[in-house]
Amino acid sequence: MARLVRLGVTVCAAALLAVSGCGDRGPTAAQAGETLKRHITELMKEGHVLDVKITDPGGRDIPCGEGKARRTFAATARDAAPEREPGVLNDVLNGALTRVAPYRIIEDHGGAAVTVANKEYRTVLFLESSANGQYKVRGETECLPTS
Repeated sequence: MARLVRLGVTVCAAALLAVSGCGDRGPTAAQAGETLKRHITELMKEGHVLDVKITDPGGRDIPCGEGKARRTFAATARDAAPEREPGVLNDVLNGALTRVAPYRIIEDHGGAAVTVANKEYRTVLFLESSANGQYKVRGETECLPTS
């Protein structure tokens, strides 16, 4: 009888953890990759940039450990004012990013390159705009389980 009670308690505890999300391991590489793609696409819309070109469509696993992978996505665009410096372009993107998702700056190389991350979504964006009004954003997920 005591054994049945312990078994019942164990099953209930496991069910409670599953329902509450306490056992959640976070997103898979594919899920985070879709989020990454959505964030960069929305960032370009929010930044009101011109001539967006997808330079890395992502969608494939890049192995980074046993049963784990990264996903990537990247895009470029141009600014209506080609004389703007790269740091200004990155500032524009970083400002627009606040309307997309809560990223925080983890590296800022004087505006020439800015790295931002989001712990919840397990994504990192690299704002690497260049001269002549060229926006460049690339991103990657953390090394995450493939399933």
